[in-house]
Amino acid sequence: MIRASLFAFALLAAACTPPAETPPEQPVAEEPTALPQTAAEATAQDTCGAAQYRDLVGQNFAAVSLPAGNNIRIIQPDTMVTQDFSPTRINMIVGADGIITAFECY
Repeated sequence: MIRASLFAFALLAAACTPPAETPPEQPVAEEPTALPQTAAEATAQDTCGAAQYRDLVGQNFAAVSLPAGNNIRIIQPDTMVTQDFSPTRINMIVGADGIITAFECY
């Protein structure tokens, strides 16, 4: 008799619990764009924002003022640079005559 009462009580308790809420559907995430793997890809995608400095190409780099705090590396002939790849770094390429020849991302 006690078993039957406990069974009935458990059955009633289970029937009174609210249904489990289903979690809201997650929006389907868009496929992330592939990160650039080479300097050419990074420059083409302008991952570093070098396009904003393209109008400085052809000017003497000593006469150009660049904003402080930007991740800009000046590369002159015979300058030793690290080989690490950073697609968000701007590289200002300067010729032997001091004229800016390019801005690239790597």
